[in-house]
Amino acid sequence: MPLRSPAEIRSIGMVTPVGLSAPQTAASVRAGIGRLSESYLSDRFGAPLVMGLADDEQLPPLIEALEDRRFSPRHERLARLGGPALVEVLAALPEQPVPLLLGIAEPRTEARHSVGEELIEILSTQAGRRLDLSHSRTYPIGRAAGLVALGDALTMIDRCEAESVLVGAVDSYLDAGLLETLDREGRLKTGTIPDGFVPGEGAAFVLVAAAGAGRRQKSECVAQISGIGRGREPGHLYSQEPHRGEGLTAAFRALFDAVPMDGPADRIECVYAGLNGESFWAREWGVAQIRSADRFGDDFRVEHPADCMGDPGAALGLVMLGLAAFDLARGRRHGPCLVCCASDREERAAALLSRVGE
Repeated sequence: MPLRSPAEIRSIGMVTPVGLSAPQTAASVRAGIGRLSESYLSDRFGAPLVMGLADDEQLPPLIEALEDRRFSPRHERLARLGGPALVEVLAALPEQPVPLLLGIAEPRTEARHSVGEELIEILSTQAGRRLDLSHSRTYPIGRAAGLVALGDALTMIDRCEAESVLVGAVDSYLDAGLLETLDREGRLKTGTIPDGFVPGEGAAFVLVAAAGAGRRQKSECVAQISGIGRGREPGHLYSQEPHRGEGLTAAFRALFDAVPMDGPADRIECVYAGLNGESFWAREWGVAQIRSADRFGDDFRVEHPADCMGDPGAALGLVMLGLAAFDLARGRRHGPCLVCCASDREERAAALLSRVGE
């Protein structure tokens, strides 16, 4: 998606198994600190499931305004994960309400409690911050949801429909019905299934704004977003079509067509990839990278934070985006950095980040 000018990331908020804030999460991932442990849930053979879960004792309880409302355990968990991350990201913003584009899990009949548009109002109440609910919406498409929502936010900013937009994603695999199905499908990493993933949870929010908005509102920018690419994979994980990596390839091509390379300095230095331990995603990433090999530096790095925290589902794309932005802001990466993610079904998305002013 071509932009008239790069957009800015003004602030970041996160809650993950390895950190109760964005800086803490970034520091833990950078140090290789993991938080994967046996849970109280068991797989079909009776062995404890290894999961990446936030410390329940450290998460804030539901606020009084929500305590009397009848929520499912899943809604309560997402509110407790997302509330503090929302407070963190909005600390840099004056009190005026902004729209929230929120990524959530793909709907699955096996999950005992479905999540939808009501989560936006719940998070707003839990955080104690008023949002522009009339222009807010959810994206129920899983891992790529945050990056897809980010693309729509940049379109709103580019068309001058909003100066600032809040993009978020929150998810948790702590759902017995969903875990039971994933276990039967052989997707969870266990002692007998190494080609699987560790289920996790998390929340991530980024406040994006038009170029120069940070200076006008006297706040610093963390990084800038050069563009977003989106694709759809016919041969997705639950499809009968052959899996050829077309979706992620299309996302890369759309992104790179929108952001042409002027010289060797524009080649990608680091990739934050949504690899969670399942070989399906590694094969897709490999195919897409080879097809766009000219855009990558000779010694580019690949980071996959799921190694530390498990797979946080719909939050994964924005968690990686936030980590990439922190690394750029603090000089640990020179950029540009590519963030890419694939959902279980069709959606694929990629974003290109660089340091402010480059």
